Amino acid sequence: MKKILISGAAGFLGSHLSDRFIKEGYHVIGMDNLLTGNIQNIEHLFPLKEFEYYHHDITKFVHVPGKLDYILHFASPASPIDYLKMPIQTLKVGALGTHNMLGLAREKNARILVASTSEVYGDPLEHPQSEEYWGNVNPVGPRGVYDEAKRFLEAITMAYHTFHKVDTRIIRIFNTYGPRMRVEDGRVLPAFFSQAIRGEGLTVFGDGSQTRSFCYVDDLVEGIYRLLLSDYNKPVNVGNPDECTILQFAQEIIDLVGNPNAYIDYRPLPEDDPKVRQPDITKARNILGWEPKVPRAEGLLRTYEYFKTVVI
Repeated sequence: MKKILISGAAGFLGSHLSDRFIKEGYHVIGMDNLLTGNIQNIEHLFPLKEFEYYHHDITKFVHVPGKLDYILHFASPASPIDYLKMPIQTLKVGALGTHNMLGLAREKNARILVASTSEVYGDPLEHPQSEEYWGNVNPVGPRGVYDEAKRFLEAITMAYHTFHKVDTRIIRIFNTYGPRMRVEDGRVLPAFFSQAIRGEGLTVFGDGSQTRSFCYVDDLVEGIYRLLLSDYNKPVNVGNPDECTILQFAQEIIDLVGNPNAYIDYRPLPEDDPKVRQPDITKARNILGWEPKVPRAEGLLRTYEYFKTVVI
């Protein structure tokens, strides 16, 4: 049985990845310090002999006994609310945490896939964003702690690959949504669903003309699975290129939820908020044979069924 370590296992993506790799017949070691993760996301796995959990902060030395075949490094605050509230921890997990996980991969001769983000492109001057685009990031702006942590993560990963010959993979994740997102996450989808269900104003920054591209979590997990098992070690965009404006997205959620009290609440645009975001997934299509399958209407309906059970 292949053994895989997943950092950030109690988070939104980490928990779905834990489910997938157990389903594929792997022994999963989940690791999380629960800074932003939720133990309830993986409690259903605790009775399984194929799953074990380590409560640990990966910015400190990481030890796992025995053999290890694969590592998925997904530990990090990932929403603006989190990394504005925890800027030092965000930088540390991107730098020290990634260093520790790469060191463990080298020690165990394990293949490691690290989770980067579309935020490495910053407020992009190229649209859609391809992997060859170097980005437009403000290193000292409010989002810089997350953007630069992930840019460093990519740089040190490539350094370990070229200098220590560690078998590495890099995924650049675009906006992803689905069940198990935190209600108070601060990202646009949990905010919109929570506000619509409660009959509040959906917070739209600026005039709502900024765009995002939303990928359902099952599609993203499939892309991660394929990239891990591929032979490609350069960054790969994984996301849904179906782009929409934030205003359009807000209206779709208002229509889906159907609460007559919900409305659009316009607020000033935050500093360095990206105006556009759309992945060029040519590499994912050609190298991984991957593209998203779940239409936004279907994904939103599945996600709404979850949020109905957790929004108070």
